[in-house]
Amino acid sequence: MKGFLSKSSIKMILVGVIVFVVICSNIVEAQKCRPSGRVRGKKPPPGQCNTQDDSDCCKEGEMYKVYKCSPPITQNTKAYLTLNSFEKGGDGGGPSECDNSYHSDDTPVVALSTGWFNNESRCLKNITINGNGQSVVAMVVDECDSRRGCDADHDYQPPCPNNIVDASKAVWKALGISRDDWGGLDITWSDA
Repeated sequence: MKGFLSKSSIKMILVGVIVFVVICSNIVEAQKCRPSGRVRGKKPPPGQCNTQDDSDCCKEGEMYKVYKCSPPITQNTKAYLTLNSFEKGGDGGGPSECDNSYHSDDTPVVALSTGWFNNESRCLKNITINGNGQSVVAMVVDECDSRRGCDADHDYQPPCPNNIVDASKAVWKALGISRDDWGGLDITWSDA
């Protein structure tokens, strides 16, 4: 009894399966966000790195990863919440990128890592942040730059990791986090 498929048909099916596997692995690979380079730390001039809210200052010669991307956005995007002051003289540095303004620490505002900030496409839009069994709506007003850092424009702070939601004190209060625990928290967020 002869087989249902000829040798050439089997070869074509195998080639098709191999092409499918390669395409699928490239899609999975494209969804990963890998570092796009490194920046070398410079010692900040005296008084040039604001350490308010436990902000880090770059260390001379240390290499810091930089990113052009952030993890894919879902209905519950995993992120790390950090504390930032958006007020004049605060550790956020200059005015917010979206509106060239400073914002009160009593207003729920955030900066997003470069990939999520997406060339200002989220500027002045709200996101919902979930953490500590609570949720809060906050407005995106700035970028937490994942591409550059360790210079005067970035208050001599390292580049942001690619998964940061950098939030005002109002966000931390709304999530019911004890003031002693402010600084870093695993959260999820989504567009509001």
